[in-house]
Amino acid sequence: MMADKRQQTATRVRAPSSVHRRQAVLGIDASRALTDAPTGTEYYSRALTDALLRAESDFCFRLYTRAAPPANFFPPTDNYEMRAIPFPRLWTHLRLAYEMLTRPPDALFIPAHVLPPIHPRNSIVTVHDLGYKFFPDAHPFFQRAYLDLSTRWNVKRARVVVADSIATRDALAKFYNAPREKIRVVYPAYNAAIFKPGGGADIERVRAKYALPKKYILSVGTVQPRKNYARLIEAFAQLPGEFGLAIVGKKGWFSDSIFARAQTLNLQARVQFLDYAPLQDLPPLYAGAQGAVFPSLYEGFGFPVLEAQACGAALFCANTSALPETAGDGAEFFDPLNAADIARALQNVLGNPARRAELIARGRENIKRFSWERAAREILEIVSALSFPLNARAVK
Repeated sequence: MMADKRQQTATRVRAPSSVHRRQAVLGIDASRALTDAPTGTEYYSRALTDALLRAESDFCFRLYTRAAPPANFFPPTDNYEMRAIPFPRLWTHLRLAYEMLTRPPDALFIPAHVLPPIHPRNSIVTVHDLGYKFFPDAHPFFQRAYLDLSTRWNVKRARVVVADSIATRDALAKFYNAPREKIRVVYPAYNAAIFKPGGGADIERVRAKYALPKKYILSVGTVQPRKNYARLIEAFAQLPGEFGLAIVGKKGWFSDSIFARAQTLNLQARVQFLDYAPLQDLPPLYAGAQGAVFPSLYEGFGFPVLEAQACGAALFCANTSALPETAGDGAEFFDPLNAADIARALQNVLGNPARRAELIARGRENIKRFSWERAAREILEIVSALSFPLNARAVK
């Protein structure tokens, strides 16, 4: 009975040891960080929130979630408090908005969703990509409409908009007339503790687990049209029969045509859809691959690019959107709209050991440009530059 009552009310999980009236409170919507099977934006939310809590700053943080997180989910620092505020539906639009009305922080950061209707004047929101504008047919109608409305709202109401890349910044200016001085580019990063070259035993473990051939190409991402897997499969059909193609990702919208493409080309035995793979399997999957291919039509950043480079995989990458920004000079680029050009890139490297080794070495250099610590510092610099009086209700 007592447990049920606790679930129905806002729950404080961790409180700061000392908060004084001159210490500003930075609220963070951490609801997306608690997703059980995170994809790009959820991973961004968790990793950046973790880095913010570990960074040196003058802020006290307040994390808003739908439910209390598991023990030790966030770092054991004393500079934050949890506000677990359960609500069955429309959590952001109703419950978080009510929290902003009754107990607002001095500033609010939304790393992976949309600003609530009620929010502090000093609100910062990250916009990850505008793929739905460039390839609208790759998104269901209602999903596309929601993304358009929520992004328009974010751009209009946020004090500062954070973009994952220059490509996303430019798209925001193009489609929503967002003033460039309002947009700050902060590059995300990757998990350096997890994504690194794997040992032979781990590689053999995942190869046996997923029944992979000795030579395989890997692609990671949700199975949906924007990831461009149909053209990748067409290009893969031109490779020698000794190669396999492993696609790791959950089944997304409009995926049936992608599965059908492999059947039409009679590649069922060589193309494997592995569904969502546990995090611990991804590094050896990358490390054991002859190459990692990222053929997406549009990305605002592209986490698998850095993951592949960090694990020592030769990278093949589309030459559009933010992907050249992320990959640097550590990839063999191709036109994602041209299956023949994808095949050319694969053949040029897979048949050239020296070029493959060169790409792997350049990839390891490229990832040095990115870290979550740096991203957290830049976010804190953005918040610190805002001029605002301390909200008496926010500091206790």
